[in-house]
Amino acid sequence: MKVFSISDLHLSGCTDKPMDVFGAGWEGHFDKIKADWQSKVEDGDTVLICGDISWGTDLEEGLFDLRSLTQLKGRKVFIRGNHDFWWNGITKLRRAAPDDTFYFLQNDCVRIENTVICGSRGWTCPGSADYTENDLRLYKREAERFKLCFAEVNKARREGDKLLAMIHYPPFSQKFPDTEFTRLFEENGVDKVVFGHIHGEAYFPYRTVKNGIEYVLTSCDKTDFTLQRIL
Repeated sequence: MKVFSISDLHLSGCTDKPMDVFGAGWEGHFDKIKADWQSKVEDGDTVLICGDISWGTDLEEGLFDLRSLTQLKGRKVFIRGNHDFWWNGITKLRRAAPDDTFYFLQNDCVRIENTVICGSRGWTCPGSADYTENDLRLYKREAERFKLCFAEVNKARREGDKLLAMIHYPPFSQKFPDTEFTRLFEENGVDKVVFGHIHGEAYFPYRTVKNGIEYVLTSCDKTDFTLQRIL
């Protein structure tokens, strides 16, 4: 099994939210993603999608955009992003999944072959450009949610398994490379972390290794609308 990742698809099948207003590169961006996906992914592979999937405002609008992924090969594993307002109730969402290749993580994990994948949304970290003292409570709360993830990981993980973590927000900033999130990833033996949220001209390293863990930025506009190979 090969594992890929991409993030921040920002699909808008039911809403008037064309992404090309954010730059010419976004014009026809989903067609670019689909073409790259079809050239890389086989049926037995897995694609991790790290949030901001749809501009939909309710479940039906979100599902409309999710169904546009059904013809693409491989398993699709999702976490929620800060713009996924349609994602409201994990049990209802899982019941409504377009087919059995769709997996939705919310403070928990899934084991696929010899790989355990866990995920939660996260939050903006200390030192980030948009971080204020008002974010501290939510930052701490999201760290607690990752503790729930790893409690489930401990039940599912077997000897020799790889452990991947999905988070929407960058798990550290350039000013503060050590955070509650990185500490938890290190304590629980995560092999690689994938994330998104970063767009445009904002600088963030695409791949960086910290204390033995590789962190991979997969926001689609930062990767030229291509999937990134993780495993």
